Amino acid sequence: MLKFLIEKEFKQIVRNTFLPKIIIMMPVMMMLVLPWAANQEVKDVRLSIVDNDHSVYSERLVNKIIAGGYFKLTDVSASNPEAMRSIESGKADIILEIQDEFDKSLINEGVARVMISANSVNSTKGGLGSSYLSAILADYATELREEGGQAVVTAVEVPSFGVMPQYKFNPHLDYKVFMVPALMVTLLTMLCGFLPALNIVGEKEAGTIEQINVTPVKKLVFVLAKLIPYWVIGFAVLTVAIGLGALVYGIYPVGNLLTIFLFATIYILVVSGMGLVISNYSDTMQQAMFVMFFFMMILLLMSGLFTPTTSMPEWAKTITVFNPLKYFIQVMRLVYLKGSTFFEMIPQFLALCGFALALNTWAVVSYRKSQ
Repeated sequence: MLKFLIEKEFKQIVRNTFLPKIIIMMPVMMMLVLPWAANQEVKDVRLSIVDNDHSVYSERLVNKIIAGGYFKLTDVSASNPEAMRSIESGKADIILEIQDEFDKSLINEGVARVMISANSVNSTKGGLGSSYLSAILADYATELREEGGQAVVTAVEVPSFGVMPQYKFNPHLDYKVFMVPALMVTLLTMLCGFLPALNIVGEKEAGTIEQINVTPVKKLVFVLAKLIPYWVIGFAVLTVAIGLGALVYGIYPVGNLLTIFLFATIYILVVSGMGLVISNYSDTMQQAMFVMFFFMMILLLMSGLFTPTTSMPEWAKTITVFNPLKYFIQVMRLVYLKGSTFFEMIPQFLALCGFALALNTWAVVSYRKSQ
């Protein structure tokens, strides 16, 4: 009986004019477009310069800032109030004001002052932009000191030390390496969550569910027949996503690929079970879509996809404990970036197994053959 029900499900998917296209196009579009868009690196910060000195040193400083690639000079103002108007109009993000007699202060005192004013409406851009600018200013001061006292004369030698950073797991600080594994999880969640959520309720609207209700098919067998096709589709989509990650971005898992598929086996059952529960309680496809979208937004935003869950307030951390998406994102990043083994991720495995058991049991119990 299970064999024929699974065959029916696959035939329904193939006969649908929309589903095969979305199953093929969605992983391709997400893997080719979103890694470039889902990026928290701050570049092309619009800079306004107020140069009160107009000396060789101030010009050299401005050229060094622009050459770094992080800043784009969009405004040169004669005074700070004028530069503030460029901030208010959206023409600039950060103002760098260079003091009068900048060069004389450098030569005679060894110290010169500048003022950084950042638009913090976008706190990430304002904070990181100010940090980048401060780092460039510090590097400029180091350059002047290394010129053998020709530009800067200091009365007292101040001991200094250098920092040579070495970044583990993502040495080039490429944000795509961090985001691509998490986007694969998002892709599985969208496809294997939404499609089952529309399955049973779709049969309710079409009236074909009545034909199942009058048969001796057990509820467990019926739910399994609904889960297995999306389990297979999920594996195919994950394989395509991993292949695109390797071919397009050169991102390969440092750990064992079988570990990823083992966790994916459980995770697909989790999101598909959640979709079937929503479908059982929904009367129309529109209702199922809205309910699934509501839960999907919460799961995505509180999963650590963009912001780490450790930075959330305590009440939010408590909520993330019940978010299965968080655990699989952790697994994908650990395997891809650190090469973690299965035994190092047993807590995540047990959590996903618990979600899979609870949600699929709920899906079996909540399906009513008398509807």
